[in-house]
Amino acid sequence: MYAIVDIAGQQFKVEKGKKIFVNRLGAEPGTSLDFTTVLLLDQDGAVKVGSPYVDGAVVKASVVDHLKGKKVIVFKKKRRKGYQKKNGHRQYLTEILIDEIA
Repeated sequence: MYAIVDIAGQQFKVEKGKKIFVNRLGAEPGTSLDFTTVLLLDQDGAVKVGSPYVDGAVVKASVVDHLKGKKVIVFKKKRRKGYQKKNGHRQYLTEILIDEIA
């Protein structure tokens, strides 16, 4: 059983017991969240597609931790001009554990 759910403007394929990383959410670690924006639900081969969301479907998850992702290096250069610029970025992430798909 899996579901495709919209979390903070991005779509994720979730299964029960899996951990996923999403953009930073405003919930504290240890709290539980309910996502009602379920776009697709698969129950043992029976697929339900929402328009835009599946009625009555809820994904329950709990916040595990807040962390930062890997560093992404942004390097810009214009050849023969002596222009170089190096910049880095680390995305703030939230790790959530999927408890139940109902």
